[in-house]
Amino acid sequence: MSNASLEAVAPSLQPQPGAPDNWKRFFTFSTDHKVIGIQYIVTAFAFFLFGGLLAMVMRGELLTPEADLVDRTVYNGLFTMHGTIMLFMWTFPMLNGLANYLVPLQIGARDMAFPRLNAAAFWLVPLFGVILTASFFVPGGPSQSGWWAYPPVSLQNPTGNLINGQALWILAVALSGISSIMGAVNIVTTIFRMRAPGMGWFKMPAFCWTVLAAQLIQLFGLPALTAGAVMLLFDLTVGTSFFNPELGGDPVLYQHFFWFYSHPAVYVIILPIFGVFSEVFPVYARKPLFGYPVVAVSSIIITALSGIVWVHHMFASGTPDWMRMLFMITTMTISVPTGIKVFAWVATIWGGKLRLTTGMLFALGGLSMFLFAGITGIMLASAPFDIHVNNTYFVVGHFHYVIYGAVVMGFYAAIYHWFPKMTGRMYYEGLGKLHFVLTFIGANLNFLPMHPAGLMGMPRRVASYDPEFAFWNVLASLGGFLLGVSTLPFILNMLSSWSRGPAAGDNPWRAIGLEWLVSSPPPHENFDEIPTVVSPPYGYGSDEPLIANTVTQE
Repeated sequence: MSNASLEAVAPSLQPQPGAPDNWKRFFTFSTDHKVIGIQYIVTAFAFFLFGGLLAMVMRGELLTPEADLVDRTVYNGLFTMHGTIMLFMWTFPMLNGLANYLVPLQIGARDMAFPRLNAAAFWLVPLFGVILTASFFVPGGPSQSGWWAYPPVSLQNPTGNLINGQALWILAVALSGISSIMGAVNIVTTIFRMRAPGMGWFKMPAFCWTVLAAQLIQLFGLPALTAGAVMLLFDLTVGTSFFNPELGGDPVLYQHFFWFYSHPAVYVIILPIFGVFSEVFPVYARKPLFGYPVVAVSSIIITALSGIVWVHHMFASGTPDWMRMLFMITTMTISVPTGIKVFAWVATIWGGKLRLTTGMLFALGGLSMFLFAGITGIMLASAPFDIHVNNTYFVVGHFHYVIYGAVVMGFYAAIYHWFPKMTGRMYYEGLGKLHFVLTFIGANLNFLPMHPAGLMGMPRRVASYDPEFAFWNVLASLGGFLLGVSTLPFILNMLSSWSRGPAAGDNPWRAIGLEWLVSSPPPHENFDEIPTVVSPPYGYGSDEPLIANTVTQE
């Protein structure tokens, strides 16, 4: 893009008169997608800290082979709450926050398609967060059922009360599903119907492609989990027999409902992180995204394949051999479009003029940990190996390399990359790099020892264990404590930078995308006049590969 084109669009990007400009707007029923995005992000991070605190208590228990820190029932409750909070209160709200903030800006829209629905979807989050937290303290809580709430264990009601902890937990999960479906309707409609003039599908940023792919999974897969949760709630409270074997129900049917969505949910979580990587690497490598059209289409391929992989979680549930082989093949197949993305990122970085900012470091760290998770994921896709390590710490280690190693590192990369745009301030690189070092070392120290422990037979979901596993658990616990400490420089950096950090300017990274053409932070409705896109992103087919989405006034 030439400087002239930048100047041509600048007069149209003035703040709207009367737009709220203080912290109080974050505590209102705002319909501004940017306010809602930050509401999601801050709320999610608060629950992330709470879920991480529960994990540190668990790792404290696992420092020694004996169960000598908390009661076993309390430990089981901590385990269930940690997993539930990290998935339903951290990853999904955080992803919705990034999508809310960035998608309208990146496609040249003033707001989401349904602003009031958008606000309602967010305000369900603190509601079901309170219900979820309360379930831990109410008698009959989900201490035994795990975060997947398999019946018949989850149908036990020792209190005999209609309102019990397990019922509250299931209600919270159902409300989470409703909130996410509302958000998915909004985001998919926005991308389909509100792209700026000239922004065809292959002029759309990679982040928007991955968000679209993830939200399509939400639309088609999440109703199964939500319906399963409602049916389970009815079984527990009003005596229906969907999953209760004592009344003729089928508990394995619940597993199908659960995993039909809950494995694709991994792609719901990881796909937007793939989009973050695709946005960050070109900027800090000063190169166009390699193979942009293939990277974009591969996201939709992952969406299509995600619906036929869920049974690999049920290899040990009496699954017929033909079904094991079928879903082993489909699970391995989904690694192909994922591998295409990895190849494209490596090709983008290769030979680039790398700027190792904090955002780039987190993206590189997340990519390296995702590669390791991918290798162990292919191992777990194999039915014989999966049965061998079923319910061991090998599965826990693999899962956390995906969810923390790739996803949380990707979240941090996104926050550092777009922080100047969201706040108009620059963060402090020294604190940011300290945060990265502590996080990267802590994550690997925490989750890598779980793999050899699992191969040796260390079972998951236990408060006590054989002393032969003590060495690996001590290492993992030290890593867990280090991860807890790693959040301190991040919190200090964000609070101090937002309040008094140096002014960022509109585009401090010389980055790509329409969001970098508006002021920092953006005005109330983003654009006074909707821009017209005349060039593709990432330099695909362009003579100027480092500047994307050239715009002109309508």
